[in-house]
Amino acid sequence: MTYIVTDNCIACKYTDCVEVCPVDCFYEGENMLVIHPDECIDCGVCEPECPAEAIKPDTESGLDEWLALNTKFASMWPNLTERREPLPEAKEKDGEEGKLAKYFSEAPGEGD
Repeated sequence: MTYIVTDNCIACKYTDCVEVCPVDCFYEGENMLVIHPDECIDCGVCEPECPAEAIKPDTESGLDEWLALNTKFASMWPNLTERREPLPEAKEKDGEEGKLAKYFSEAPGEGD
């Protein structure tokens, strides 16, 4: 099992999860984070820290697309190990449906 970041992180990018990760397995895109599944140690400390509830165990059904997205972009985006402010529109976009199609960007973030 691993943890993955899902749809609700897009356009929010809260980084509370990054701060508690003991193995620094978060990677930063322009408008979301992903977890590198091969680096995640399945400790679960990140899941309750996410204000957007966007982190899920990959054992939940229907998350294959998100596992593939996390795997792909964790190898392309820079590592992020420090907490940052969320995106300005985070509160407004939190919980919005269909964020992958509407807002997802393949562009990398800044990383550390």
